[in-house]
Amino acid sequence: MANVEKMIAETFLEMAQGLESGSYGKRPKIALTGMGSEHGEENAMKAALMAAKDGVDVYYIGSLEAEGVTTVKVADDEEGHKKMEEMLANGEVDGAVTMHFPFPIGVSTVGRVVTPAKGREMFVANTTGTSSADRIEGMIKNTIYGIIAAKTCGIANPTVGILNVDGARQTEKALKELQENGYDITFAESARADGGCVMRGNDVLQGTPDIMVTDSLTGNILVKMLSSAATGGSFEATGYGYGPGIGEGYEQLVMIVSRASGAPVIAGAIRYAAQLVRNKVFEVAKAEFAAAKKAGLKKILDARKAAAKPAAAEEDVKEPPKEIVTAQIAGIEVMDLEDAVKALWKINIYAESGMGCTGPIIRVSDANLEKAHEELKKAGYIN
Repeated sequence: MANVEKMIAETFLEMAQGLESGSYGKRPKIALTGMGSEHGEENAMKAALMAAKDGVDVYYIGSLEAEGVTTVKVADDEEGHKKMEEMLANGEVDGAVTMHFPFPIGVSTVGRVVTPAKGREMFVANTTGTSSADRIEGMIKNTIYGIIAAKTCGIANPTVGILNVDGARQTEKALKELQENGYDITFAESARADGGCVMRGNDVLQGTPDIMVTDSLTGNILVKMLSSAATGGSFEATGYGYGPGIGEGYEQLVMIVSRASGAPVIAGAIRYAAQLVRNKVFEVAKAEFAAAKKAGLKKILDARKAAAKPAAAEEDVKEPPKEIVTAQIAGIEVMDLEDAVKALWKINIYAESGMGCTGPIIRVSDANLEKAHEELKKAGYIN
């Protein structure tokens, strides 16, 4: 009986909240780390209050308090990050918005912007993290990640354009093969007279495709420029930030914003997170990855790797026994990351690749840090 009464009470509460906010159903719980912004904590709290009015339960991790937002008190940015990860791991929140996060290789973020020419929303795939150490493979995967984000946000048949950067034509060829094999991709047509699915700068400004595919570094620049074009670059004023980390088998909703993100963008990121929670992003992801696999994604990627290899057979290096890796080595070119890992495996040092807040990293145990750093320097992977 008590459970029935509790269910009834929760139902009436949801109805009341729905009438107030215009958003019905269970309210997504989204954490926001408020420390570390170039615009101060007040900027982040303002964003939390803006998003809370739209049917989101915001958990503000910082030192400020305000009515309508739940504050989780922490002393500094480092403690705030630890608390955010703890809340995600414990299921206290459905997702989080933060300014930096070390995604593993294979996971990268899908940004969402408002383009200036026509005020049209566009997903930028991708903007932080690295989908693959191979540039072309990364852009192929970015396309799938972008489709996942766009479909979860209510675009049933999103159009895909590939930015005219290095590797665009190879990416186009692979994606069209995937399409011919049965994977559902709708390619956009450039607004320029010669058309095609390879997009120009004009298409970026107009938001020609629903999803603009590019490499993460270029995507990061696009989001920064589009979000702060009217403010001189120091204050990101429009859009939804750098988006959620997406990757096969990855089921932790972490959204990225910048230290330059203003309250409107941070609030947009919280709303973006809430939309992904409500529409079950990880279920959409599973379905898209399954469809891409069925259409021969692995075969296409394997063929891509084989074509990129030198004629000589690649040396088979065995992975050493796994260890707990807590130390980080930065300063490695992303294209050399996997080779650097194997160079350490070769001398029996267990290592993993990853992506830190400042770029690619290799993770090793504390005990092996000095030796690994020495070896990578000797091999020319770091200066």
